[in-house]
Amino acid sequence: MADWPQWLEGATGSGKTAWLLDQLAAASVTGSDLRPPLELGQSFLVFAANGDNRLRLAARLADVAPEVAVVTTTPNGFIQDEVTLFWPLLVNSLGLLPQFPLRLRPENEQELTTGLWQEKLIDGTMTVEGWREAQTVRRSLDFLQMAAAAGIPADDLPVLLPEGIPSGYAPETVWRAIGEAVLDWRDWCLARSLLTYGVMTELYWRHLLPHPLYQEKLLARYGGVFVDDLDEYPGITARWLQVFIDRARPVALTWNRYGKGRLGMGANPDSLEQLLKPQCQVIERPEPAADSLGYRWGDQVVRWVMDPMTLPEPLACFQTLQTVSRGELLRQTAERVVEVVRTGQAAPHEVAIIGPGLDAIARYTLAEILTNRGLPVASLNDQRPVIHSPLVRALLTLLSFVYPGLGRLADAETVAEMLLVLSQIPQAPEVGPWFESVQIDPVRAELLVDHCFEPSLEQPELLPIERFDRWDRLGYKATEAYNRLRQWIAQQRQQRQRRLTLGVVSVLDRAIQTFYWGGSHLPPDQLSALRELMETAQQYWAIEDRLRQIPPALGTTPAHLLKPALERFILLLRQGTVTADPYPVESADPSQRVITIATVYQYRLQRLRHRWHFWIDAGSPRWLGGTEDLLFGYPIFLSTYRGRPWRTEDLEELHRDRPERILRDLLGRVTERVVLCHSDLAVSGQEQIGPLLTLVNANLEE
Repeated sequence: MADWPQWLEGATGSGKTAWLLDQLAAASVTGSDLRPPLELGQSFLVFAANGDNRLRLAARLADVAPEVAVVTTTPNGFIQDEVTLFWPLLVNSLGLLPQFPLRLRPENEQELTTGLWQEKLIDGTMTVEGWREAQTVRRSLDFLQMAAAAGIPADDLPVLLPEGIPSGYAPETVWRAIGEAVLDWRDWCLARSLLTYGVMTELYWRHLLPHPLYQEKLLARYGGVFVDDLDEYPGITARWLQVFIDRARPVALTWNRYGKGRLGMGANPDSLEQLLKPQCQVIERPEPAADSLGYRWGDQVVRWVMDPMTLPEPLACFQTLQTVSRGELLRQTAERVVEVVRTGQAAPHEVAIIGPGLDAIARYTLAEILTNRGLPVASLNDQRPVIHSPLVRALLTLLSFVYPGLGRLADAETVAEMLLVLSQIPQAPEVGPWFESVQIDPVRAELLVDHCFEPSLEQPELLPIERFDRWDRLGYKATEAYNRLRQWIAQQRQQRQRRLTLGVVSVLDRAIQTFYWGGSHLPPDQLSALRELMETAQQYWAIEDRLRQIPPALGTTPAHLLKPALERFILLLRQGTVTADPYPVESADPSQRVITIATVYQYRLQRLRHRWHFWIDAGSPRWLGGTEDLLFGYPIFLSTYRGRPWRTEDLEELHRDRPERILRDLLGRVTERVVLCHSDLAVSGQEQIGPLLTLVNANLEE
């Protein structure tokens, strides 16, 4: 039997995941000289860094070791499952209300917190110069999440924040007030059994994990732990791994020496390495995959990029595509990808377009050109507000005709859009797009609004079509569609008055079934938006029901929440805080036959590999950096925190090896060609001078 715990440290593509599966298979073997690893009802606990990686890992497990009992999860998913499963234990130990916990989505968390802190946000107690109100709320909640992930009690925040954040941002009194407000929020949630990730994480490591009964149950359920890509995990991961290590259970860990992609985003890799590596039998695999560019050229390319005094040589595996403007760069990049696929140099699923930061325009431009040329695209984690969907906007406007008191949310423009969208006759996508099947075109919609729409703050009305003197000119199809909509609204009002309607969620569902035929003929992006709308609505009203059940002793609901729930729900969606992936059907997994579009961060986190890479904005200063996107205040939650405000040199030291890690990691994920796509001018019109520019110039085609 192997000497547990095992630690494999390797380069990108060195076979770390395959090794982990081998360790799992070895641990599952029983024999006369080996302790049976699994007792009755036990399974092995297998961790992946995120949900997509978990799915791929589970698929490999099913192929390699189908007979082994395993539970695959992620750090976030594990904590949520454990807190929910052992909630009665927490209720007893903390004296909480005996009611089932509800998970708050980020938009609910933002709204409720804003209401709870409204007075302090208005009077300047929590004001940080240059921060908008929503920014202040979001970053304050991030403090709770980062503290919980690092194993720091939230009670320390009123002291830790003013101690560790430089004084130039705001006075110490502001940071102390923010820390106290975060504590109030945590206690407010616990009193109502509402859970955010930050609250759940602190509950887990601080109260549940140390409980002797929980540890007994944890070890009874799981015979060992296997962790892939430990370098992307929060610091508290060491605490539950230690439980298994102390009991001599099988523990195997993989570590990517060129990973740490989530450093500054909640992960604490240095802490995990210091705590766990000395206890493990360490195996090293320093070489990347033999077929990768990193294996052949990694050392030279890193030296050329990191040392400005060196003169790089042109390499056959690198090419440069250069334009003056970024708009032209996007078009030429897409055309070059089309050419590569059409000439058979690479299949669609063998091509990835990667950039340090892809804005919505860049994603749309690339996806639109490639899609129009018949090439499938997966835009990785391209989340857009659901309110951008006309189908969602039409449904929200429709609600103002069913429920009273929402008239201010229905103006002539939104009503005209509603008439147009809800008049469609759903048809299969191959027949034509949904907007070509509308029965009320924009001109007729405007005429109907001008003559038949009666605004009202209490209850807007769609008047009979005969109120339009020339209604006969609208045509049969438009008239039928309009009357059908009026009849549906009247029916819903009648059922609501008779209390035959279960609620807003059921009305939305009926509307989708009636006007969109359940979404069966909608394109993937619109269907995704409708699904996200329904999931948001269901969770929103579950929280509303919970808040209405608050005992008087716990105090009243924040003042701004006294506004009707439906009005708040519509305004929340219109703010654009709820998003959906417009390309949800195709995965960015290389096994799917699609072209992948992703940021550097997303690509690395998903552990993808391709034959061809197109590096967009190769001359950008953000390449190999991108630290401006990290969570505010993250240095004070790392194990390297020195008990004083951070300085510029501290941040530079934290990320000193970041450029090399990114470069080696990406080169380890490409096997044949890197096309450096560079525009002389950025979107702002400024000249681009980034760390890859010497590489760009060296590989310019003569």
